[in-house]
Amino acid sequence: MGDGEFLSGKMLIAMPGIGDPRFERALVLICAHDESHAMGIAVNRPVEGLTLPDLLGRLDVKPSIEIPAELVLLGGPVDRERGFVLHTDDYTAGEHSLHVGCGVSLTATREVLEAIAGHGDPPRRSTLALGYAGWGPGQLERELRENVWLTCEPDETLIFGTDHAHKWSNALAKIGVDASLLTSTAGRA
Repeated sequence: MGDGEFLSGKMLIAMPGIGDPRFERALVLICAHDESHAMGIAVNRPVEGLTLPDLLGRLDVKPSIEIPAELVLLGGPVDRERGFVLHTDDYTAGEHSLHVGCGVSLTATREVLEAIAGHGDPPRRSTLALGYAGWGPGQLERELRENVWLTCEPDETLIFGTDHAHKWSNALAKIGVDASLLTSTAGRA
C-alpha cells in the first residue's frame, strides 16, 4: 500500500472461509494502520452474558446514572484482559484517546469508564471491547491481496449498534454484496 492508502477509520468485513474461527463473519474497525502494524476492534462479537454494568461493577466503577445492559464485545484475540472503548469523538481523554477517523476515537483508560458511568461528560455513543485484533508489518496488506477481507466505510450503526447478529451482512449490503451469494470455496462453474 502506498502512502495515504492505510485503512485507519475503515472497516474490514471477513470473507467466508477466512480460515480462522476467531474472525468468521467478523466486522473490524481499523483503529491504527501504518507500515509497521495494524490494530482493530471487532464490533460484532459480543461476550455472551457480560454486560457493561456487569463489567463496570467488576472494575469497581460505581455508576451515578442508569447504564444500559449492552453486551461487552470481544474486540479480538490479542490482550483479552484489556478493555478498549470505541466512542464518538465528542469525548476525549487528551493524549490517551486515539483519533480513529470517521468521528470515532479509541480510549483505554478508567477515565472514559467513569465518564460513561455518569462521573463527567460522557461520549454521545460508545461501546466497550475486551482485546483487539493486531497485524504485523505487511500482514494485513497480504490478507487484503488474498481477498481475506473486504473493506467498507463505517457508520455509527455498524460501530455502536446492538444488532450484532446482522452487522456483518449489513456491512456487506452497504457495499452492494448479498451475503447469501458468498461462498467459502472457489472454483470453476
